[in-house]
Amino acid sequence: MMFRRRSKVRNVLLAAAAAVAVAGAALGMSAAPSSAHAVAAQRVAVQGDLVVHDPALVAGRNGAPWYVYFTGDGAIGDGNIRIKRSTDDGRTWHDIGTVWDTKPAWVKAAVPNVDNLWAPEIYRHGNTYYLYYAASSFGSNNSVIGLATNTTLDPSSADYKWVDRGPVETSSTSDDFNAIDPAIVQDHDGTPYLAFGSFWSGIRMVKLSWPTGTRADQAVPLRIADRQSPPNAVEGAAIVPHEGKFYLIVSRDFCCRGVNSTYNMVVGRADSAAGPYYDKNGVSMLADGGTPLLASKGSEIGPGGASYSHGYLAWHFYDADHNGVPTLALAKLGWGADGWHDDRLRSRQGPGSARRRAPRDGGRSCSRERPLHAARLHGISCRTKVGRCLRTAAGLRCGIRSGW
Repeated sequence: MMFRRRSKVRNVLLAAAAAVAVAGAALGMSAAPSSAHAVAAQRVAVQGDLVVHDPALVAGRNGAPWYVYFTGDGAIGDGNIRIKRSTDDGRTWHDIGTVWDTKPAWVKAAVPNVDNLWAPEIYRHGNTYYLYYAASSFGSNNSVIGLATNTTLDPSSADYKWVDRGPVETSSTSDDFNAIDPAIVQDHDGTPYLAFGSFWSGIRMVKLSWPTGTRADQAVPLRIADRQSPPNAVEGAAIVPHEGKFYLIVSRDFCCRGVNSTYNMVVGRADSAAGPYYDKNGVSMLADGGTPLLASKGSEIGPGGASYSHGYLAWHFYDADHNGVPTLALAKLGWGADGWHDDRLRSRQGPGSARRRAPRDGGRSCSRERPLHAARLHGISCRTKVGRCLRTAAGLRCGIRSGW
């Protein structure tokens, strides 16, 4: 306190504060990390090849390259997960290919007519990189989350090879969840968890085991976020560990509609990776809780699909300055003294940043009647061939992926 009080008054205030703390704990409003201190968020000024949807970020350390793995395009590398790399600490990005040239046969068998693989996640454990990805069908929860492993992310290395490890989680029309949008987190005791889900019953979670990276048991998936009303538009989980707490970021509402997208991100906090998660006001993430993190602003429409790595957050937005093309964004996360995020990452141009270059493979007009694969990549809504894609999604959207 900045002002001196009489000891009696001070004792009353301390007692009141203790009562509030107990009440907050009962609501799941855990106290801020004891070592919390204010750190400002800072947006990274990015340039180069920026067309990305659902990025999975690997932020290099000590000068090592950065990588972004992201949703595939059916016309490139058989729709496999695509890769971009940066050699200047995440500022300039270039395409470097796809994970495989051909999708695994079991994926095609599990999801017939699958066009492209979606929404990857990368997690390093020991000396192994674990790449999780999703395959699904539009308008259905006939979905699967697959796994591949590698010992390096450097394509020039003699050891570079993504090894198919098969399915980790599946869902079908008889399930009440959708097995897409994987996110990995490790609890305090080293136990790994897979969070996943889109629409249906919201965000679910299962326990994994190392070193396989596959399910540890066949328990019913935990429930960690739910909007509690149709169409339950929540998906794209990412979990950020920070100073002993875990922060669940989810994307809400609708992606993949170009400049008409309504995606936005909210966050909740928990003491353990498996939850329960509550927002800053103590509302459970299972009861449509969530403290706002990012929403549309200016030309950045529908931010979502977040990924976290070494203090940095990656996400995509639909760029109204370039016909709604999905575009990569990066920021170094900031934290308030209360242990919650600093939302100054909203600013597109950070200190000393330069105007980014327009995506080389974006910015084309709808009037050119993009082929179907381009519609899936860019999420454009217009009265051209893209319209066929919209009808396959029950007239709702031309999606890179389906949420319901």
